[in-house]
Amino acid sequence: MTGKRYPTVAAVALVCAATVLAAPGTAFANPSPTPGTSPTPRTSPIPRTDTSLEQVREEIDELYHDAGVATDAYNAAEEKAEKQSEQIVELAKDIAKGQAKLKKLKARAGAAARAQYRGGGMPSEAKLMLSDDPGQFLDGARRMRQGEKATKGMLTELERTQDDLRIYAKDATARWTKLEANRKSKAAAKKKIKRKIAAAEKIESTLEKKEQERLRKLEEAAARKKQSAWVSSGVLKDIDGKSSARGKKAVEFATAQIGKPYVWGAEGPGSYDCSGLTSQAWAAAGRGIPRTSQEQWKQLPRVDVKNMRPGDLIIYHSDASHVGMYLGDGAIVHAPRPGRNVTIAGAGSMQILGVVRPDT
Repeated sequence: MTGKRYPTVAAVALVCAATVLAAPGTAFANPSPTPGTSPTPRTSPIPRTDTSLEQVREEIDELYHDAGVATDAYNAAEEKAEKQSEQIVELAKDIAKGQAKLKKLKARAGAAARAQYRGGGMPSEAKLMLSDDPGQFLDGARRMRQGEKATKGMLTELERTQDDLRIYAKDATARWTKLEANRKSKAAAKKKIKRKIAAAEKIESTLEKKEQERLRKLEEAAARKKQSAWVSSGVLKDIDGKSSARGKKAVEFATAQIGKPYVWGAEGPGSYDCSGLTSQAWAAAGRGIPRTSQEQWKQLPRVDVKNMRPGDLIIYHSDASHVGMYLGDGAIVHAPRPGRNVTIAGAGSMQILGVVRPDT
């Protein structure tokens, strides 16, 4: 079965119109009038040149890239915290079971001690030796050996249960410590994400409407230039892999999300971040993969670009901070960045780090 394919000409036209990742920075503010002086008459703002707008675009792109890195850190900390919470719950259940078992064992040990006390404290061996009936003596000796074995087993089990409880308690304490550390990491990443996005939005808010449109066109031009260079390298002539059955399902899920907004930390169904989209698409195809783009790069099998097929994941930037799903014909579907929606873009419109395949 093949994945979703696009005629090459149509695909290139489509990806050329797609938006690439952009990123935030520091705002350009108009100076406030000095107290006690008359405000100067307002004049129309000096239009920015394409050169200055390109600098703005690069600054915004860098800020959103930093927000993407922080988002990966946030998602990783959240995933770890969820796993640790689940493990702590399981440990709590083990501790509860161990405590119930210990209570029963102690009750049995107490019953044995009380039985011995009621017997006057005379050892069973002495009672047997005083018996005149050989049969009773032998029968009693057998029961005594069984009783001693049972008592020894009970005491061993009691000691083992106490050791288990000590280990469980120590493990739970360690996991609580890690959980707290991951919560702090998540909070720090969240703060950084918000700060970077706010800085980017502040820059964009200083732009006039026409400048915002020109900025978007500059973004598209930058993406088009990178895509064109990638296509001109001849890489596409060697890429003709067919999608697997699961890869096709993953592609169908991902493309069905087109138009939904990017929201950092989101895994659907109404919004996604980049790795939230790819991980959920493959989950829908019946294959669980790591939550973050960095872990997807670390853990999933890698394939050469020339061998990639629809459904494979393309990891971007040297720090593996972005991911998109390959559709075929040089296109990807991805969740670009805050302020943008899930869309189709050129696979070569960003710096490719490598390709991974969830269903090798």
